[in-house]
Amino acid sequence: MTDRERLRTTFGADAARYHRARPTYPAELFGRLRGPRILEIGPGTGQATLPLTALGHVTAVELSPALAALARAHAPAADVVVADFDSWPLPGEPFDLVVSATAFHWLDPATRTARCAAALRPGGALAVISTHHVAGGTEQFFVDMQECYERWDPSTPPGLRLPRAADVPREFDDSPEFEEPEFHRYEWERAYDTEAYVDLLLTYSNHIALPTRDELVADIRSLIDTRFGGRIVKRYLTQLAVARVRAAGTNAAPPRVES
Repeated sequence: MTDRERLRTTFGADAARYHRARPTYPAELFGRLRGPRILEIGPGTGQATLPLTALGHVTAVELSPALAALARAHAPAADVVVADFDSWPLPGEPFDLVVSATAFHWLDPATRTARCAAALRPGGALAVISTHHVAGGTEQFFVDMQECYERWDPSTPPGLRLPRAADVPREFDDSPEFEEPEFHRYEWERAYDTEAYVDLLLTYSNHIALPTRDELVADIRSLIDTRFGGRIVKRYLTQLAVARVRAAGTNAAPPRVES
């Protein structure tokens, strides 16, 4: 089993915490998407599913039964299916829109774009939403916190720093099935008290699986309380990439070079 296959199964370990702690997505992002027949891959507990149901009928395919149960409660208008999208039999009727919010990277990179294209009608679109942790907010906290990671996680590169939002690359799989994507970016911040930030950390797969997780969390909790008065602000970058299925018979575009 690869690290990707192992880590993507960790999120259902505490579904209630995941739903409580994970941030949602900028509302204006959904105004760029169109239904009416929508497939969502990896909905988690339904943070993106609920606004998608305002655009049309949503079929959401979720790997974790625990997360899927919360998604059904959170977005009752959606049809939530427990399955692995990598092997899920695609329905006969194609979709107008395929969406994956902070989950596309967990799919098999060898087949994910081709399977998304196969699920779409001619002219349909794939929307990939990604969330990035970027410099900003309480910047000194994220500098000081690096010492905690270096103490408790041996895989941590020394001196690691969060990137500026402008330095985060625009990413979309090179694929003959899709036209050039459009990119839209949203920067925003969220404040956390100590326990809310610890809650958030314990929803990340690499933290859940870390053998020294408890020691790391205790160290970070102490740092927030003693140096930052029990409250920090975190800055996020949400990136939306939307690409339409390439028309049959159209020559593949040359590889992209992102600036």
